[in-house]
Amino acid sequence: MAKQEIRSPLPGTFYRKPAPDQPEFKAPGDSVARGDVIGLVEVMKSFHEITSEHDGTLVNFLVDNEEPVAPGQVLAEIEN
Repeated sequence: MAKQEIRSPLPGTFYRKPAPDQPEFKAPGDSVARGDVIGLVEVMKSFHEITSEHDGTLVNFLVDNEEPVAPGQVLAEIEN
């Protein structure tokens, strides 16, 4: 099985939930389809959806919820 990486297109803060009182978009072990939202990156109060470009299974996140991220940083890995 090949691992695919999901990278941040922007610098900002990564969120795994749409809101603090909501469940995570995806958790390790979940199935992921191309276009599924796996998180958000917030830049200056603007939220940008981070989507998967691959079908497969979310293996793990490489950043924690509310962690600062840099452009090109790997956020998650998907196995297909």
